[in-house]
Amino acid sequence: MTQTLKIDPQSGARILLVEDNEASRHLMSDYLEHYGYRVMALAKGALFAQTMQQFRPDLVLLDLKLPDVDGFTLLQQRSSDFLDVPIIVISAFAFQADQQRALELGASQYLVKPVSLTQLKQVIWQALEPSSGAIEEPQFTGALRPPPH
Repeated sequence: MTQTLKIDPQSGARILLVEDNEASRHLMSDYLEHYGYRVMALAKGALFAQTMQQFRPDLVLLDLKLPDVDGFTLLQQRSSDFLDVPIIVISAFAFQADQQRALELGASQYLVKPVSLTQLKQVIWQALEPSSGAIEEPQFTGALRPPPH
């Protein structure tokens, strides 16, 4: 039984991905674009606020350990215009204190690396489901048997 996430690429949700690891950034971007999301990827946090204003994402995927500014600072500096945009933290920091701090600063979810792409897709779908008309429930796409005569 296979389930897929159907999204119209022309009206797919916009995701801002902030991840300094090049391989992870490309892998997640390619995977999410395959499912119809429009992805803007940043390797550093310096352009976070500007990109939020220009790209206007529906969701943010945020690494906490960035080369120029940490993700906690970005969560704190988030503009009031974007308080309703879900932020999913994806971090190698597995300490409970880090998770609690991120959630207190406004993260909607905290995932500890390594994260499976299937899990990531499901968490994104759940975060966007209430607010995005571009997303439909995952649908069964297996072979169907013809009706009996």
